[in-house]
Amino acid sequence: MFTPSGVHADVAPGTSLLDAARAVKVDLDSTCGGRGLCGRCQVTPSVGEFAKWGITSDESSVSPWTSSEADYKGRRTIEPGGRLGCMATALADVVVDVPPASQVHRPVVRKKIDLPGLTLDPLITARYVELPELELGDERSDVEILREALAIDWGIEGVSVEACVLSELHPAIIDGKRTVTAIVHRDGSVMAVRPGFDEVVYGVAVDVGSTTIAGYLVDLATGDVVANAGAMNPQIRFGEDLMSRVSYVMMNPGGDDELTSAVRDALDTLIEDLCNDLDTDLLPDDVRTHIHDIVLVGNPVMHHLLLGIDPTPLGAAPFTLTVGEPVDMRAGDLDLNLPYARCHVGPCIAGHVGADAASATLNERTHATVEPQLMVDIGTNAEIVLGTAERTYAASSPTGPA
Repeated sequence: MFTPSGVHADVAPGTSLLDAARAVKVDLDSTCGGRGLCGRCQVTPSVGEFAKWGITSDESSVSPWTSSEADYKGRRTIEPGGRLGCMATALADVVVDVPPASQVHRPVVRKKIDLPGLTLDPLITARYVELPELELGDERSDVEILREALAIDWGIEGVSVEACVLSELHPAIIDGKRTVTAIVHRDGSVMAVRPGFDEVVYGVAVDVGSTTIAGYLVDLATGDVVANAGAMNPQIRFGEDLMSRVSYVMMNPGGDDELTSAVRDALDTLIEDLCNDLDTDLLPDDVRTHIHDIVLVGNPVMHHLLLGIDPTPLGAAPFTLTVGEPVDMRAGDLDLNLPYARCHVGPCIAGHVGADAASATLNERTHATVEPQLMVDIGTNAEIVLGTAERTYAASSPTGPA
């Protein structure tokens, strides 16, 4: 079984995974004629029990590591768990994931965004201050001086400087010749300090869907969407729909950790794509240091797996959420390489009506209309919201892979 295509190949034992893919027209790249030289046919055999397809696969389902693969790995990179499709052969039933990099026609995922009538009110702002020169006998610390400057110049009283910023504060003051730009959260904490005048503050909005992940890079000073990117959700190799993934977690010890790692890695890669897509003089790594806010939404299963929460209670009635209210944390808590960013994971409404439906309802104002409004979000999991300012109803239904 090949994922994410869901195409089944019935081949004889000993058939290479590349030949099996070609036999059923699965989109798997190869430019060296299957000689183990180009590395473009890399695939990932999945290990575990896949109830939807009636397949249980383990390491013995494919042939052992070959000398050609070892030679290739000595020259280039094979991803962890990866194999060269031209060298690895199928010995038993196996689920094989074909990553986007190995597909001849790589998926390009883009989702348009429409933001009508929004009032800009960012939680995080850049505040430039000029700090006084120190004189002999002035025993104030750098933090105290910065705190006083923000109070005098911007009316921001009693700020605190986050621990991760303390080691960078004095060098920034020196490099900026006693001028700095403080990145200040509405709660009064200084999240970053830059030398001189540097007002660039970015935020990221991400919809973590069952099939696709869509991300938008936003200039928090102007509200402009300055870059967008999308990707297939790599969890699809564990199951095409939500219940298949919950089933995988139920049947495979550690399956929840696999699914969590997969979506977090994809999210970090998506952020890298956003940074690379941005038309700016900043290097991509510098763009990351200018990202300070990230908002994530998704259906309850995606929400729980992203947070590292076991989703199995959502697999059967009464479909209990572990947490429904918003969750706030540092980006590093989600394994994201954003050293100065905070994450806000939106609230879920009920067992299978998630933060994506909540955010869509807010955007469309389904909950605030005089006349009844019906909002439908059709994806792998469809959400339906019917409401007015007096009362709102929400429901969801599986629709199959989007």
